[in-house]
Amino acid sequence: MRAARLIRLVLLLQSRPSMTGAELARELEVSERTVTRDVAALSEAGVPVYADRGRSGGYRLVGGYRTRLTGLGRTEAEALFLSGVPAALRGMGLADAASAARLKVSAALLPELRDASHTAAQRFHLDAPGWWQEPETPDLLPAIADAVWDDRRITARYRRRDTEVERALEPYGLVLKAGVWYLAARVGGGDFRVYRVDRFTAVSPTAADEGRLDRHGRFDRLADFDLPGFWEERAAQFVRSLLREKVVLRLTGEGARRLPFVTDRTAGQEAVAAAGAAGDPDGPDGQGRITVTLPVESLDVAYEQLLALGPEAEVLAPPELRRRFAAAAARAAEVYR
Repeated sequence: MRAARLIRLVLLLQSRPSMTGAELARELEVSERTVTRDVAALSEAGVPVYADRGRSGGYRLVGGYRTRLTGLGRTEAEALFLSGVPAALRGMGLADAASAARLKVSAALLPELRDASHTAAQRFHLDAPGWWQEPETPDLLPAIADAVWDDRRITARYRRRDTEVERALEPYGLVLKAGVWYLAARVGGGDFRVYRVDRFTAVSPTAADEGRLDRHGRFDRLADFDLPGFWEERAAQFVRSLLREKVVLRLTGEGARRLPFVTDRTAGQEAVAAAGAAGDPDGPDGQGRITVTLPVESLDVAYEQLLALGPEAEVLAPPELRRRFAAAAARAAEVYR
């Protein structure tokens, strides 16, 4: 365990000019005191790790030191071969490049590890699209992927409702969500927005006519942009924006448990948590039910979702939704009479 950590520490310092003790501790998931002990052990072993003191100090390797401890173990090699999504790579026009990279890695592995690509592929497979959805690759995805890789600004036409708009975009990253491709892009050097790739109708490189672009039309990428963090935040905002209506429910314990599984998970969990653990002992069935206020996309969607809870949920408001559930219950009672 410690030997593997020491190798990681050296490789981290090899890949960056300098790192603080806190940064190393965070990467290695240990305490700063452990980092100090590990650095001392490396120094004793002859690895030239130097510690700079002061506020801007940190650890660095002296004299361009390069370690040869770069051999891959079986688990590492198999994880590497799992890191790509074949369908996504094909869609972006990178299948040939990925195949060449895998061949180079295989050639560099020890003979007993060269079956890692086969063993990984036979044990794990990612199928990104949801059920009953035919995966489609947008025609312009390869062109957009090229621009993302090269930090090249593009002029794009985008279909929005019944019209098309033209935008100058700085493409920062692509996201594949449930079989749909999205582009995270900065609009004219200002705000970041998310676009569905299948709604682009035309994409072309932007000429280098601005001071922020070099002669190849490349923009200066913001160093602190974090694609996973950006997507997580925007995805949460998108879900919240859909929940425009509210319904009031009285739930049994079983209904409270199942609510997050039939509605938006976060909204359901938060609604139950906000209601607290105390039930209503005076409820109609005397089972100590709780009353929750649940955000929903629409009353039609709420009707379809909450039907799955059956008698574990009673709609209290709005009145029109309560009447709809009462009518459905009456019809069901008539069928089973």
